[in-house]
Amino acid sequence: MAAEQRGRKKARSEGRSPRKAGVANATRSRSKATINPPSKPPSKPSPAAAPVRCESRGPVYWITIDRAERRNAINDDVARGIADGLRAAEAQPGIRAVVLTGAGDKAFCAGGDLQAGPDDSPFESDPARLDNAILDLFRTFEQCGLPTIARVNGHALAGGLGLMCACDLAIAVETATFGVPESGVGLFPMMILPYLLRAMPRRRLLEWCITGARFTAAEALEAELVNRVVPAADLDRELDALLAQIATRSPTAIRLGKRGLRAIEHMTLAQAFEYAGLMLPNMARTEDAREGFRAFREKRSPSFSGR
Repeated sequence: MAAEQRGRKKARSEGRSPRKAGVANATRSRSKATINPPSKPPSKPSPAAAPVRCESRGPVYWITIDRAERRNAINDDVARGIADGLRAAEAQPGIRAVVLTGAGDKAFCAGGDLQAGPDDSPFESDPARLDNAILDLFRTFEQCGLPTIARVNGHALAGGLGLMCACDLAIAVETATFGVPESGVGLFPMMILPYLLRAMPRRRLLEWCITGARFTAAEALEAELVNRVVPAADLDRELDALLAQIATRSPTAIRLGKRGLRAIEHMTLAQAFEYAGLMLPNMARTEDAREGFRAFREKRSPSFSGR
């Protein structure tokens, strides 16, 4: 109040209207107020990290299960993330191979996350539905035309062993262990049996499934579940050498070859020969095959386009 009276006295002494002086003071007050920036809105919590990381490294697409604290256990989100990664890899023309691995150095994948939900089930299950995230993932593996390599940086157990077997090739560290311990928790490895049956002799498979025992990397190699076993320090060097070999091959031949192999597996011998007799001439008409023939005649390395 005293300040307002002083302002009126000053206005009269300067010959100005007290009302106009009040307006001027109010304007100055508003100007000062606008100098200070408005308070920042409360920061939003950062979203949870994705359970699967995907990235292109030159011609190789890497898919990493990023749950080292849970030994890279698989649940629906992980299954969807891997399937999305496989589809993304195929959508990029320059990609020649896919590497699947786990974060850290303890586990490739320790199987289903038994603490994922209130009912201790890692997966959503509806008996009325014939599809789920795991089935979709395995179907995506089967449809993938790119060579897929499991970089087994640690233990591959239960569903993790199934993921490894879903890949075309596997390189494992010598300290990794392998097994299907489901019988110890009242289950049987039903979802991965189709892969295991194609990878192992039946009696050996039954021993693994019934006993639930763990086996060494050397035993997995002897069972032909992995292609190579190496010291941890040599894992990436061995992987890079394999990828370098793949990069020189025809993407078209690999894609059509994988498709043909899947088809022939379910045929009789007579059907397989008939199918092969139709497929080979069609493959010879591709641009990659023509480039391969030219390069052979010209005694040079081929430059494949993937068509």
